[in-house]
Amino acid sequence: MTQLHLPTERPNALISNRIASLDGLRAISIIMVLVSHLFGTDGFPDIAPFFKGLDIGHLGVTIFFVISGLLITGLLFEEHRRTGRISLLLFYLRRTFRIFPAYYTFVAAVAIACSLGWVQLLRGDLAAALTYTMNYHSDPSWCLGHTWSLSVEEQFYLIWPFTLLVLGPRRGLVAAGTLVVAAPFIRFGIWQFAASIYPTTIVGSSFETTGDSIAIGCVLAGVRNWLWEMPGYRRQLQSPWFILVPVLALIMFRTGDHPRIYAVAHSVAIVCIALTIDRCIRVPLGFTGRILNSKVLVYIGGLSYSIYLWQQPFINRNVKTSFTSFPLNITLALIFAIFSYYIVEKPGLRLRKWVEAQLRDVRLVKTF
Repeated sequence: MTQLHLPTERPNALISNRIASLDGLRAISIIMVLVSHLFGTDGFPDIAPFFKGLDIGHLGVTIFFVISGLLITGLLFEEHRRTGRISLLLFYLRRTFRIFPAYYTFVAAVAIACSLGWVQLLRGDLAAALTYTMNYHSDPSWCLGHTWSLSVEEQFYLIWPFTLLVLGPRRGLVAAGTLVVAAPFIRFGIWQFAASIYPTTIVGSSFETTGDSIAIGCVLAGVRNWLWEMPGYRRQLQSPWFILVPVLALIMFRTGDHPRIYAVAHSVAIVCIALTIDRCIRVPLGFTGRILNSKVLVYIGGLSYSIYLWQQPFINRNVKTSFTSFPLNITLALIFAIFSYYIVEKPGLRLRKWVEAQLRDVRLVKTF
């Protein structure tokens, strides 16, 4: 589970010094992605009509984005509070060892599989994947197409620490809030006035049209303790009527077939998602909390990054083979994800701790 100490956090929002519910939310998110990709694969039940008009895969990715903004900003703010500064060296070191080993192992495996004729890649796929620019690649293959979301994340990692370093936490939050406010106008403006010159296939994946999903998590990290001081907010967060908030998010996501409406509806949805995440963290001990913090969901949440990487080649409705048929496809995806987690991810994290300790010994972390 992801560790983050917030000194003003409500006591019951932490379980064993870790943020409650977040791994469970990651698990729910990756399950949404898996189910949405399983639609149409051989052997999988035809349950797509139950989700008509709702892109649960994109909803799952959006939840990942909000969580990412919340966690990264919380860590950076905590570092600034403790030290009065933000170490770019330490930040990029952590991200490199956390993200790159599993990611580039996956990309290399897909490239090898393509050379052997096992999977098909299109022109520009590998270049976009290797440079984390897949979200601007308008016609990706299925096997690497899902790396668009990881490209958005990596672009966020590149921009956000510098923004906070230059502007400081308070003005940095204003910048994040500005993106949240501007994004619906950008999306609507593209569809209404620039659809002939802007590739509409990347609307919702390019950073300027989807970065608000991460930015709202950044804003939440900065204001959630302030919100908690308000009795009205605490009452609403713990009210049984709060269920209407995630329901509203689902309704907003059902407007995906109407791009101009969705341009604005998406903004409403991400605010609802952010509030729902805050509620899950603040109130982790009820029925929902027990589910989100169950051992099964916590374990799946820990594997979510590797699962997201490896599910795409196997859960492919466009290819009709035994390997892409249910339930073998999901079984293979999970096997490769578990292998990636224990053989690649965890050793990478151990190496990160060792390198970080060496840098601290020579005081490089404080220098940069």
